[in-house]
Amino acid sequence: MSQPLAGITVLDFSTLLPGPLAGLVLAEAGAAVIKIERPGRGDEMRAYEPKLGDDSVNFALLNRGKRSIALDLKDPGARERLLPLIRKADVLLEQFRPGVMDRLGLGYDALRLENSRLIWCSITGYGQSGPKAGVAAHDLNYIAETGLLGLSAGTDGAPVIPPALIADIAGGAYPAVINILLALQQRAQTGKGCRLDIAMTDQLFPLLYWALGNVWGAGRWPRPGGELVTGGSPRYQIYRTADHRFFAAAPLEQRFWDRFCQLIGLEERYRDDARDPAGTIARVAGIISTQPAAHWEELFRGEDVCCAIVRTLEEALADPHFRARGLFDHELQGGGRRVPAVPVPVAPGFRSAAPAGYPALGEANPLLDES
Repeated sequence: MSQPLAGITVLDFSTLLPGPLAGLVLAEAGAAVIKIERPGRGDEMRAYEPKLGDDSVNFALLNRGKRSIALDLKDPGARERLLPLIRKADVLLEQFRPGVMDRLGLGYDALRLENSRLIWCSITGYGQSGPKAGVAAHDLNYIAETGLLGLSAGTDGAPVIPPALIADIAGGAYPAVINILLALQQRAQTGKGCRLDIAMTDQLFPLLYWALGNVWGAGRWPRPGGELVTGGSPRYQIYRTADHRFFAAAPLEQRFWDRFCQLIGLEERYRDDARDPAGTIARVAGIISTQPAAHWEELFRGEDVCCAIVRTLEEALADPHFRARGLFDHELQGGGRRVPAVPVPVAPGFRSAAPAGYPALGEANPLLDES
């Protein structure tokens, strides 16, 4: 297949994770993504540890296949130097606080006069408007303020910090990509660009659809750690094995639950888990704790019960299934090495098969002179 975004140019003013990941997805689909970075240090992510060559592996993974222009946006002549590129660009991506791009002369209202086809996409925590628009925050704050974090609960009842940056990725990068693609399709019909306001907090609420349904449909506020998929049911639960590993059991549907109960030998009085969910959880936990993880893995092999051993990342990367899917076939070049590239949500046929590197700071500055 040809790359669907071949011929699309993206000017990326973003740093760290949300914008760079969005730009990575676009680049992997064929777009020419040009990062605009600060002279000297560039994107903050370059300084992170561990390193892959001169820059952090985090930066390298998120910026595979892009180019870099180093330019001081506060310099009085910066805007003029960028204008030729802006007039040719299809997409502008930024994640400064609201108003910053306007003060630099690079806001949407100013740039649409230069390029009416430009799709100007902003990613922020709280959006371009509203009482919290200018508040500084990070991923943990966003999931805290939207109620998402409050619905997770550890054994002591306290919220548990997720191992993934949910707001940055699910609330920022992915919605940005979706809306940029929609805007490109709309532009194909109208010939006009548009402004996209992606607020990470706004985009977290779809992840809470079930909790919102509890409130709006049943008039009941969800309990932290106490609902069907948050720890309140034996049918969606993590159990400890005899060798201190963990077993993820999710036999939600009745046919899966019936077979699960049969295989572990759960007594009849516990099988109607609606009567005493906590009692059933305790009894299942007691049974699972009597055998090591390997026993349960073998017992459930080939059975439709929706159960799995909690893997380490090392074990997951060695899983024959993920390798058979080709998730890690694409490569990143850097520091004289080749490592697997981030498996972004782009169909393999849309991605370039050739290994790609990440940009040195300012390596594409000659583009400013060419323009």
